[in-house]
Amino acid sequence: MHLEQFAVIVDEYDAAIRFYVDVLGFELVEDSPSLTNDGRPKRWVVVRPPGATTALLLAKADGERQEQVVGNQFAGRVGLFLRVDDFEETYQRMRRMGVEFVGEPRDEQYGRVVVFVDVSGNRWDLLGPRQDG
Repeated sequence: MHLEQFAVIVDEYDAAIRFYVDVLGFELVEDSPSLTNDGRPKRWVVVRPPGATTALLLAKADGERQEQVVGNQFAGRVGLFLRVDDFEETYQRMRRMGVEFVGEPRDEQYGRVVVFVDVSGNRWDLLGPRQDG
């Protein structure tokens, strides 16, 4: 058993794709036309980190209730965690790309970490390799 994918509600498909693919380096797995349950057009957009099995479904907010949670899907907490092999290179590249960081990187027992904000306003932890010991 594994978690195949989960949805992140976004304002706009193309801006979200640019952020996840061009800035974070995720793969665009699928971008297909689809329909809502009541027959309106939408897109089925899936991205995932290279080599990962778990993916994100980028779901465009549909209606006022969903629009209200864009960027606040985790009630202001960090709700997504991206572990990378080379923390410093990834952090510097993301800074050059204009990613918003909350605070400065710090070392924790579980690895180097800094909080960043995605294109929709959700908070993520960027995590480096785990510390030995």
